[in-house]
Amino acid sequence: MMPNDVPPWPVVYQQMQRWMRAGCFEALVHDLRVVLRVGAGREPQPTALVLDSRTLQSTPESGARAGYDGAKRRKGSKVHAAVDTLGHLLAVHVTAADAQDRAQVAHLAEAVQEVTGQTVVLGYVDQGYTGDTAAEAAADHGMRLEVIKHTEAKRGFVLLPRRWVVERSFAWAARFRRLARDYERLSQTLAAYHWLAFVCLMLPNVLALQTEVHNRL
Repeated sequence: MMPNDVPPWPVVYQQMQRWMRAGCFEALVHDLRVVLRVGAGREPQPTALVLDSRTLQSTPESGARAGYDGAKRRKGSKVHAAVDTLGHLLAVHVTAADAQDRAQVAHLAEAVQEVTGQTVVLGYVDQGYTGDTAAEAAADHGMRLEVIKHTEAKRGFVLLPRRWVVERSFAWAARFRRLARDYERLSQTLAAYHWLAFVCLMLPNVLALQTEVHNRL
């Protein structure tokens, strides 16, 4: 279903796979994040992050690797993400939906510290990350997890400190139809499309920042 004014789909697919394997979109996000953080008066690399996950419903293409998320009552894939306190993507990892959030802490923490240069010391999480396993995995990579809980019985929507940042990031990603469900045969492709989505989200902000700086000069 490629438009007629672009090359044949096998050519486009092969080039897209080359970019994905080379980590081009991931590198772009990391570069754009530094620019936006400096423009916002922050340090280039974050010292804190927010961890969470969302479950994407499976499709016939992705059903072979799907799992069942009992909490969400949905069969599909789970996207685990780490974002900085501005909502910019730091790391993403895709598993079956029945994978435990706490079991992914080590993978995400290692990826985050690699791209930030070991600057992150604090991670905000929900109750799905409680327990010694998650805490020890974070500590092995120089982080401390802080669980954000409800102070009282939940009645309706409650905006939790820090936690809302990653929820907003997921909402940004959900604007892209390709990320509304899991349409990919490979989990690596689904992860790569999240990086591409954040390139699309962050680039206009960088251009606006450049325009603002130019006008000041």
